[in-house]
Amino acid sequence: MEYELINIRTVMNKDEGGSGLSFVEAKHDIPFEIKRMYFIYKNEECMQMGFHPHKQSWHLFFCPNGRIDITIDNGETCSTISLDDPSKGLILHPGVWREIKWINNNSVLCVAASGHYEAFKYRKDYESYLKYVAEKKKTTNDEMADIWGESIYE
Repeated sequence: MEYELINIRTVMNKDEGGSGLSFVEAKHDIPFEIKRMYFIYKNEECMQMGFHPHKQSWHLFFCPNGRIDITIDNGETCSTISLDDPSKGLILHPGVWREIKWINNNSVLCVAASGHYEAFKYRKDYESYLKYVAEKKKTTNDEMADIWGESIYE
């Protein structure tokens, strides 16, 4: 599976009510340059999201508060990783399908990405993703562009 679990450096201050600080450094702790950061907060209507891969972008997911489960799928193998500690990070390599589920209402998902946001490149059809994975095994990148047109995964 194309992912890595990493340790996010976290310092807890027990004297001040359990406050903490977690941090990562691009190219030191993670294998890519950060071009975008975003943060997702759960609301009552949003229990799950994601449901897409990125062809070229790497992503670091971490949950500084609460618990979020991320199901990752490469078209052959499926695993669920629980982000339930601020020192736990998940790096997703390009081309991996992800589904994100909030387990605790107060959870926050922080994401560092190697690519810029381009919504038109997202494909949220799992059957098309499986076709992409199957074709990827037997074709070149140029041939994949013909399969997906210009708007292939980010």
